[in-house]
Amino acid sequence: MISPLGGDAASTWRGLLAGECGVRPLVGAEFEGLPVRIAAPAAIDPADRLPRTQARTMGRSAQFALLAAREAWADAGLAHSAMRDGELDAKRVGVSMGTIIGGAPVLVAADQVLSQRGARFVSPHTAPMTVPNGAAAQIAIDLGIRGEARTVVAGCASGTEAIGQAIDRIRHGHLDVVLAGGTEAVITPVVLAAFASMRALSLGEDGPLGASRPFDKNRDGFVVGEGAGLLVLEDEEHALARGARIYCEAAGWGLSADAHHMVAPRPDGEGIVDAIAKALADAGAEPGDVVHVNAHATATPNGDAAEAVALHAVFGAGIGDVAVTAPKGALGHMQGAGGAVEAIATVLTLHHGLIPPTVGCDNPDDEIGLDVVVGAPRPLSRGGDVALSNSYGFGGHNAVLAFRRTG
Repeated sequence: MISPLGGDAASTWRGLLAGECGVRPLVGAEFEGLPVRIAAPAAIDPADRLPRTQARTMGRSAQFALLAAREAWADAGLAHSAMRDGELDAKRVGVSMGTIIGGAPVLVAADQVLSQRGARFVSPHTAPMTVPNGAAAQIAIDLGIRGEARTVVAGCASGTEAIGQAIDRIRHGHLDVVLAGGTEAVITPVVLAAFASMRALSLGEDGPLGASRPFDKNRDGFVVGEGAGLLVLEDEEHALARGARIYCEAAGWGLSADAHHMVAPRPDGEGIVDAIAKALADAGAEPGDVVHVNAHATATPNGDAAEAVALHAVFGAGIGDVAVTAPKGALGHMQGAGGAVEAIATVLTLHHGLIPPTVGCDNPDDEIGLDVVVGAPRPLSRGGDVALSNSYGFGGHNAVLAFRRTG
């Protein structure tokens, strides 16, 4: 992971457990005059970790993705040259990346260059840096992956669906190993202005550290974040044969569409209920098997309420046995990367047996009625073996991943 809390998975996980917050004031002339001047920028500049000649051919989101992919690959015990050296069959390895707008900020910057300096100053790298599939392509090129390099664009559920699609590609025998996740870099004036115009963003009136407040009764909108998160998904037999460390089982996933509104969730949460039910069925699980939910919870009044209604509908009287956390209080809303980073947090929760607290939920909304983990990490219950990671995007696009504890 690269996130507002750290430049890798270990530091991000430590920050989540410690209840740290990555929301910061925005500085710079380009942000002056905006109605909202807070965000959750990545803890590192990815360009600093790449050769200059390589960095200048990629947008920021692709840079995040490439660095996170390299970290995930190494953590899986695989050499950077594994495909080229024949350790793995390059045609049986894939990439599945989610993003909302990919390198669109590059296009905005290029348009400014065009208007201010003229056509001959527009970089020849602009077009390939702009395409949404740039991150997947850069990862495949870097590691020599030849099976496939797909890109999912599904609003804020993009990273989650990219992981789900990777599960299916392995299940159905098309691939043995997939690098899957999401990336985004949209902390730009035009994106912030657009979200602010929708009144979707927190105004941060109590300061940046209390701006993102999932499930809090005073929540007033989300905070834009950035970064990337990737998992190495692998066929179980293939992983055991090479002695891979296994964090957990990617047990199933589910999709649904609200068919309701481009930006507002269904108040009854029915679409979310459908996605959760499909994920559980795909995993061969029942609601009673679930001990933890990593919630989408963006800290918008209607979004958090709809998710809570859905969780009550799924779990009924057993809702009190399901511990819920919402990482966006710490990370902001990382857009297409959010679901992937939250999926990794869910995986690490199962692996380490600890649920990170929800930052910003200082005054839990009584109408939510969920067991939200706050204040400090909580040991994961042994009463079941399944954890869910939920994501919901513009257009009513709902995606849920089900992970199963293996140890």
